[in-house]
Order: sequence, then structure tokens, then C-alpha cells
Amino acid sequence: MTRYYAPQGGLPPQTERIKDKALFTEAYALIPKGVLSDITTSFLPGWDKTRLWVIARPLTGFAETFSHYIMEVSAGGGASQPDNNKEAQSVLFVVEGCALLAFEGQTYRLTAGSYAYLPAGLAWSLQNDTNEKIVFHWIRKRYEEAPGIPKPSAFVTHDDDVPATPMPDTGGKWATTRFVDPADLAHDMHVNIVTFQPGGFIPFEETHVMEHGLYVLQGTGSYNLNQDWYEVEAGDYMWLRAFCPQSCYATGHEPFRYLLYKDVNRHAKLDL
Repeated sequence: MTRYYAPQGGLPPQTERIKDKALFTEAYALIPKGVLSDITTSFLPGWDKTRLWVIARPLTGFAETFSHYIMEVSAGGGASQPDNNKEAQSVLFVVEGCALLAFEGQTYRLTAGSYAYLPAGLAWSLQNDTNEKIVFHWIRKRYEEAPGIPKPSAFVTHDDDVPATPMPDTGGKWATTRFVDPADLAHDMHVNIVTFQPGGFIPFEETHVMEHGLYVLQGTGSYNLNQDWYEVEAGDYMWLRAFCPQSCYATGHEPFRYLLYKDVNRHAKLDL
């Protein structure tokens, strides 16, 4: 059964011993789920009855291409103008609750597993018209135009409606749910879901130009970050800078799934 972890906030009691594995290095960062407490939340102008955890943002020595929020919108909350940056494209992925997303004269009911792509400059709104909170990931990247290629269009889909593509020669143990066609060069970022069945693994150390943000949605795994191995579980977040070696294998008795951001399909910047 597919499940999606959503942070619960709160604050550990004074009897709790510090045991989290939070790390910040030159090559990667690891933010465990226990860090996402009430005192690490933020707020945004224009968003009513909403708090968020900022788990990645452009910063020297950290994420360079994107920001990643976990939004928690209480009953009756939302925003009619969510983002004042007209250059920012967005992906929303819902992990708990439901709400109404509106753009271009259409309204869409988002539920757990819903995925929305919202191109730069699009006017959109989100309202929680239920009696329960909605929790969703909001990933933003400045869109990089390419000569002769039109901007991508907005769309809404669902995890259940997009078949996972098995990686070659893995017997289905390792698969990727691709919400955007990799051959569509209009897109300069991909936000996918990677799934490893129990015992599945990456059989080599991936080392490549993409920057990564990985949020574990379900299950447990052992993850290799630049030769350091960590046990990770649903709710943990990892950021990997470009060329950080990585590999992993699924542990436990359920699928190991994570939401994966990466920048794609554009020239390397030469103006650092």
C-alpha cells in the first residue's frame, strides 16, 4: 500500500535525548524528520492559516538551483496569490489532506498523491476548503528559457495514474515514476518518485552534474553520500550537490520511495 509521510511538528519533551543525525557538509546535507518541529517552521506573506518548513533554498555551499518547502495549510487557509516571483516555476506534491487548486479557469481537487506542475508566470491559487489540514511539497526553480522551445504547460496528475518505469536489468526492483517526459526539453527540472522494492539497490556510485533534493516518502533505506552511509527513513531529507557520489539500497519489508528533484536539459552556467 502506498503511504506518504507528512511531518507532524510538535516539540520533543525535555526527557528526550538528542539522537538525530542532522548533518551539513560541503557535499551533502541530511535533515532528519525529527528536525521538523514547531520551532523550525516559517510563514509566507499572502498565505493564510499556513506554516511551512524550508528544507532547501539557494545558499552558498548549499542548494544552488531550487527551493523546497513542506507546506501545512490549516482548514480554511490558502493563498490567492501564492508566489510573487514571476520567474519561478513550481511543482506541488500532496502527502496529506486535500484542497482546491485553480488556474486558467479550471479547478482541481488535490488529494494525497496529487502532482501539479505550474509554469513560471502562471496565475494560480490554492484553498483548503476542508476541515482538516493539507500538507504538500512545494518545489520552486527559476525557469531557464531555451531558444526555439516554448515554455511547458501546466498540468495536474496523480501518483496512481503514472506507471513507474523499471530501470533496465533490475527486474522491477528499481523504478522511477516520471511525471514529465525526459525527452521534453521544455522542462529544465524533473521532480520524480524513485521506488526500490525490498532488496532493490543502486549498483554503482552515481556521480553526475545534477543537483539533487531527496525526501523519503515511504519505507527505509541505507544511503551512501560521498562514501558515508546513513540509515534513512520516511520523513528524512537529503540534499546532494552536483557530482556528489551516491548509491543506496532498500531495507525493511515495504517499498523505499523518495521524491527526487534534479535540474536538467540546460547548459552548465559559466558565470559563477
